[in-house]
Amino acid sequence: MLAVREIIATIHSEYPSLIISHESQWLLVDIISRLRALYPDVPFCDCFETSAMRPDGGILSIHDKRGELYPILISEKKNQGTNDLRALQGKPRQAKGNAIERLGKNVIGLRAALLNETIFPFICFGDGCDFAGDSSIVDRVKTIAMFGTLNELHLHNEGPQGVFNRGTYYFRVEEWTADEMYSLALEVARRSVFYYFSKYGKEAFI
Repeated sequence: MLAVREIIATIHSEYPSLIISHESQWLLVDIISRLRALYPDVPFCDCFETSAMRPDGGILSIHDKRGELYPILISEKKNQGTNDLRALQGKPRQAKGNAIERLGKNVIGLRAALLNETIFPFICFGDGCDFAGDSSIVDRVKTIAMFGTLNELHLHNEGPQGVFNRGTYYFRVEEWTADEMYSLALEVARRSVFYYFSKYGKEAFI
């Protein structure tokens, strides 16, 4: 997303000495290696070396002085629904849900990758006629959100011991503008930076 470039520039302007990286994918083997180091008593499977999660906006991370990466923003953009256009053209309706099923798979993997933190800096923007108020597809999004409220920021884990690491989901019929996505996603990135500074100490990064 174009908004991610602007977010990088904004964070750089606020913390000029903070090292920020932007990756287009997260290899499953790297996630599994990370989980094995964090949870040595838990068994994990092996995956193909080329398998990866590729969120539309990529993974934005800050570096500590040792070179370790800490994700501050993982962003997706989904458009789904052509039945309004097909109806105007006199064509039959198509099945709904494909983009949301792929989203659910990514969210499961990303949640697992960040189990050692008490934030989930994930945000997804969805638009299209499939996300109208009378569409059951919206309930699929709510399920992915662990039944949290949509169109609200959910960065910090909620509930006892933070069992609900929901993430943030903004969904509507009208297309999201770059300015809107920039403003909402920047809030996730900023709050994530504050979280890491608070947990590990600002001096660990700057």
